[in-house]
Amino acid sequence: MYKSKFDLLLCSVNLYAIGYCLTSNTNKMKICLCQLLLALLTLLPGRVGAVINERPFVIPELRDWKGSEGEFTPGAHARVCVGKDAALLRIGTQFARDYELMFKRKLEVVQGTPAAGDFAFMLKADKKLGKEGYTLKISDRVTVTSPDTVGVFWATRTLLQLSEHKERQVLPKGTARDYPDYAVRGFMLDCGRKFIPMHLLRDYVKIMAYYKMNTFQIHLNDNAFKQFFENDFTKTNAAFRLECDTYPGLTAQDGFYTKKEFIELQKLAESLGVEIIPEIDVPAHSLAFTQYKPEIASKEYGMDHLDLFNTETYTFVDGLLREYLEGDEPVFRGKRVHIGTDEYSNKKKEVVEKFRYFTDYYIRFVEKYGKQACIWGALTHAKGDTPVKSENVVMGAWYNGYANPADMIKQGYKLISIPDGLLYIVPAAGYYYDYLNTEHLYKNWTPAHIGDVVFPEKHEQILGGMFAVWNDHYGNGISTKDIHDRVFPAMQTLAVKMWNGAKTAVPFTDFDSLRKSVSEAPGVNVAGRIGTGKACVYAAPELLPGSATGYTEIGYNYKVEFTIKGVAESKGTVLLSSPDAVFYLSDPIGGKLGFARDGYLNTFNYSIRPGEQTTIAISGDNKSTRLYIDGKLKENMNIQKRWFNAGKDSTNYVRTLVFPLEKAGNFKSSITNMKVYNYLNE
Repeated sequence: MYKSKFDLLLCSVNLYAIGYCLTSNTNKMKICLCQLLLALLTLLPGRVGAVINERPFVIPELRDWKGSEGEFTPGAHARVCVGKDAALLRIGTQFARDYELMFKRKLEVVQGTPAAGDFAFMLKADKKLGKEGYTLKISDRVTVTSPDTVGVFWATRTLLQLSEHKERQVLPKGTARDYPDYAVRGFMLDCGRKFIPMHLLRDYVKIMAYYKMNTFQIHLNDNAFKQFFENDFTKTNAAFRLECDTYPGLTAQDGFYTKKEFIELQKLAESLGVEIIPEIDVPAHSLAFTQYKPEIASKEYGMDHLDLFNTETYTFVDGLLREYLEGDEPVFRGKRVHIGTDEYSNKKKEVVEKFRYFTDYYIRFVEKYGKQACIWGALTHAKGDTPVKSENVVMGAWYNGYANPADMIKQGYKLISIPDGLLYIVPAAGYYYDYLNTEHLYKNWTPAHIGDVVFPEKHEQILGGMFAVWNDHYGNGISTKDIHDRVFPAMQTLAVKMWNGAKTAVPFTDFDSLRKSVSEAPGVNVAGRIGTGKACVYAAPELLPGSATGYTEIGYNYKVEFTIKGVAESKGTVLLSSPDAVFYLSDPIGGKLGFARDGYLNTFNYSIRPGEQTTIAISGDNKSTRLYIDGKLKENMNIQKRWFNAGKDSTNYVRTLVFPLEKAGNFKSSITNMKVYNYLNE
């Protein structure tokens, strides 16, 4: 099939020339004419059979793509060439570091002129692209230009994703122009009810950057529901996760972040184009503060509410915020700080007015330190007469009954679209989403959709969108791996919808299949993926005590199998461990086969029998962990219902395991014929 009339014409000329050469009686004329026509056909573009590269798959997808013929292969001595700008040098160095981490190939970074086979990053004015946009030209070299260094950095994430698709990191030739529809592309993580270790927060910064998600809200305090703690607020779990000197003893002891490491997290985020928004949630969700200082608790609305009429409340919150906002190098480094302000009582007018006063007071308080205030939408729920500052204030529009988005826009607020009925994950709770409906979101949602209200795309007062994980049910067995299993597909999907808006070119079925082949981020594998399909990914004739397998862990849809000749083991004897989990041959309490992760110990009703030889297999997915003895299912640890208050209330207790593989323990038993199977994508 011919691509144009010009191709058809060339083909006709070619056939005519061949025929003439075969029938002419003048040999010299034959040769001359054939050589001339062949040379012409070689030089002219658009020949028959030319293959133009289709839009390559990346997340989020490229805005505009014009394909060319052929492929770019990095040169044997490929370089990363940057201009004289120090930020470009930093970005070029980051790209080279990530490239080596992912593909085991070192690229030299130079401030010089690129040649064929090189990568070149440059700043170039282009009003249509905006600050985050960039152009990408792939020819005999790769050239990135952008009006701003952040656009150059996003282009490096595109290049790394493109380089994943083929061996030798070959790239399709063509030209792309790429830019986002929305400036805020975010994720909120509740670290108050469940402690999320700092190493995972750092991983999430890297994952977000890989998908051009640029806003990470960290919810630093919250409390569980009192009905699961004998309906007693003094016994109910509550936590504030940040080191605090102003109020010694306030910081949670079951997991917290030092000020130093929280600052380092923000610095990492800044280097990767991600903004950290720290959130201290007041005046509701504040049980951590009232357990520390009971006199500031509301006696009427519950101990998890601050008393808005008590001057000591303001003294306390002032002191808390001041610790992280003041100084030449404050703990809260970014341009925005979130002060909470959601779900307070509105039963009495005087309470509503005082809530509005409180909200306005702390908006202006953080502004004194040069920060932009962020709040949860609550001012329809708390409708009143007391003015609340709206200019330059960012509101999370989460539930239209609490804050009607059209009214909030009229009042002047900038909105982040985070509708609870679409974008809230509450793991294993039985309400909201356990896993987001990514197909519906991909096909239908953009940040212009806030609940059942739809605004014009790219409305100037809708900054963008965000999805959230709320760990409402404290103690429900959910692990950080379980949280990640829910977050990652949502992250990939919503990265597209916040960057590309309504304009997606890839059908959802194709997207959902292709997204699984893209890495989490350079050097990041929270899910513990090994390979992509059904396979034995590790085998050892014998597992020796203290040995290493070469893998950290294997994620869901796996089977780990081994033969054991039992020897009496001390309680607490480990088979295998990783930084996040331990699998026991003899658990520390009952001496049974079991595992621990995230502070939870789960044991099978089975103990290793000294002197017996047994084949044991453990298989696991995102719902259960199963034990097989000599090929037969012995026990299935699935989601367990736990009841409270005479059956009135319940939680789902989750007993999943991402299996640890990093290091063998100091066991006495003989472990042979060990095999690890991956059943991913089955």
